[in-house]
Order: sequence, then C-alpha cells, then structure tokens
Amino acid sequence: MYLSFVKIKDIYQKYTQTYKVSTDTRASEEGSVFFALKGENFNANEFAEKALENGVGFVVVDEKRFYKNEDRYILVNDVLQTLQDLAQYHRRELGIPIIALTGSNGKTTTKELIKEVLVTKYSTIATKGNLNNHIGVPLTLLSMTPETEIGIVEMGANHFGEIALLCEIAQPNYGYITNFGKAHLEGFGSLEGVIKAKSELYHYLKENEGLAFVNGQDSIQLKKTVHQKRHVIATNIQRIDADEFVHVQIDNTKIYSKFLGAYNFFNIATAIGIGQYFDISIKTIKSAIEKYVPDNKRSQLINKKDTIIILDAYNANPTSMLVAITSFISNPAEKKIVILGDMFELGKNADQEHQYIADLAIDSGFDSVVLVGFNFFKTKNLAAVKYKDFDAFSTSFDRSDYKDATLLIKGSRGMALERIVDLFD
Repeated sequence: MYLSFVKIKDIYQKYTQTYKVSTDTRASEEGSVFFALKGENFNANEFAEKALENGVGFVVVDEKRFYKNEDRYILVNDVLQTLQDLAQYHRRELGIPIIALTGSNGKTTTKELIKEVLVTKYSTIATKGNLNNHIGVPLTLLSMTPETEIGIVEMGANHFGEIALLCEIAQPNYGYITNFGKAHLEGFGSLEGVIKAKSELYHYLKENEGLAFVNGQDSIQLKKTVHQKRHVIATNIQRIDADEFVHVQIDNTKIYSKFLGAYNFFNIATAIGIGQYFDISIKTIKSAIEKYVPDNKRSQLINKKDTIIILDAYNANPTSMLVAITSFISNPAEKKIVILGDMFELGKNADQEHQYIADLAIDSGFDSVVLVGFNFFKTKNLAAVKYKDFDAFSTSFDRSDYKDATLLIKGSRGMALERIVDLFD
C-alpha cells in the first residue's frame, strides 16, 4: 500500500517551497526535497542524514532505521513510487501543454531542436540529457515551475509497458515518435515488438484525446494514427543540397543547419513542424535552428589538425548504424574512415546484426573500416581491422593512419568511443 493522496499533497507543499528535488547528495540543491532512491548497488537511505547536513530541506526515506522523528524526515512505503506520484500530482497542478517524445533513434536531438524553437516564444523546460526513464521523467516534470509554459518530456524504453507507465506519469497532451528501428531488441524481441512498444504513446493519446504529431513521410506512423487526432508534419519540407551539412527548404525559406548526416533531416523537419503548430514564425524557427550547434557526442564535428572527426558516439543500434553509414557514403571527403563500436541490448540478434553492419561498412567503399568490441571482433570479414576492446585499439593507435581523413566514430554508449578523440591530442 502506497501513500495516500493527502500524504502526497503534504509532500507537495514542502516541494513547492523551492520547486527543487534531488537524488544525489553530491549534487543536492539547498532547500530541495531529497529522495533516497535504491538501486542494485546503492541505498540512498543511508545518506539521508548527510543530505540534510548538505543543506536539503527535507528527506524522503522508506526504511525506518534511517528515519528520525523530526519535521525534515518523511517516511513513506516506497521512495520511487512517491517520486513518481509527486511528479504526476505536480503535472496536474501545472496544467500546461506537455509534449512526449519517444522513438528508436534521434529522440534527444529532436528534443533539443524542438526546445530551441519553442523557447523563442515560450518558457520551455525539456528533459536534460537523456534522463528519459522511470526516474528521469519524474525528475524532468519536477524541474518545471509555475513559470513554465510548455514541457518536453523524452521517454525511453527497453521493455513493453514502460512508455505506457511514463505516459501515466507525464500525462502528455501531444506526442511524437521519431521512428521505429532496431533498438533494444533484447527487450522487444523484434522490429514488430519495437513498433508495438513505442505505439503505447499513440494509445495513450487516443484514450485521452491528445494529439499525435506524425511524420507525413513515415508510412508506419500514418497507418498507426489513422483513427485518432493527429497533425501531419514534414510534408512540405525538402532537403536541399549545399555541402555536407543538412539544409532544408520550406516554401521560399532555406534553413542552413550545422547538422551532419542525412538522417538529421527529419529531426530538423519535426522541429519546424511543431514550431509552426505553436504559432512560431518561420523566420524565428530558421534563426533558432541555424544557431544550434550539435554537441554531446551527437553528430558533433571536431577538427583535429589534419583530421576531421564526426563524433556520433552517444548511442547506436542497427538502424542508426545503417543510416549513419549510408549518410557517410555521400560525404564529399576524399579519404573516409569509419570506426564502429559494439551495439548493445540486441540479445539473440547480436551476431547477425553486427555481421550485417560490418559487411555494410566494408561494401561501402571507405578507405578503412575499424571495428571495436567483442561482438564486432567475432564478425567474419577479413577486410576490416578488428579489436576486442578499446584498450586493444588504443594500444595500437597510430595518428598517422588518419592523416588527411574524415573519420566517422559511432558506437553504443557503453563503448565510450569519444575516448578516441583524446588520442588525437
């Protein structure tokens, strides 16, 4: 049995003293409500007293041995459930438009672009980084204040039912699915499973009279939303060729982004479409997109003397690998090299998917293909240079191999291939 409605209301009154929550004593803000979450290898109940010493206003614990009978301690049955319930309560109190965003690839980039556009007219709060799970979504909602006019909530999932849960917490009025790709196959089993899981957002919007933003050039999205309220976008936007960056045109307006890779076209088109829906002029949208510089290891362009690096090492799955490699083929550089790191959470599909990507990279005609990681090392392709792990790669690294080259680096987050950039220093 979890907290009663009255109890959540009591905690809410404490939270609204600062509109701040924290979960880490090392980064807790003064006056915030500290939630003592638990994980496989930690129990923050143990640090409740320390959190108070560091200046938090209140601590929420769920183990009596760490509770003290004083005003600043709040004892509940389950800290995580309380965090989620408080976020849901706060969302109702805010009463603002919430846009939910999910999909296999491009969630964070699309979220950042939408935020850059909307913030030109509205006080907008969006998910920080990729805090998009059952903890991150509540924290995002609780970072919103009465001054917030629009919220953007990124939602990630690797098992069925997770998007549905996050929708119940965030209660979005609007939703957008970037795409359906081969991500988290270990949890979803197949591409069909991915489509079913991500479509939980569509189901929530339909049941609650919300509006789905739909990519008009995605047949699956169009089919899945045919019987619900939707706003079709990206139908009147075209990509224009100029250089290696992605540039688009809508009517007579040309927008010159700083994004690399053709796969970013729909991320940009989505920001344009949603911006227009919320009555932002195309002139303002153009300015917002053109000012935005990708960073944080997503389509990030880095110059290292005689080497140009395209760093796309934040995450990877078979679908995002495919589009990244395909896009890199059209890069105008004379010397092109790819370094690919293992893709995680593929389950029984790991061998097949890694072999497919390795073959694709070799067949694409790049000057060199370097594969890093246990799964790529097992692939059968003599034309690639393979390393079991990053340490083996770094030991053999020779900067001269990449002289005068444009280099694409892509791999799953756990591979941390951004470390390669440091080898050039």
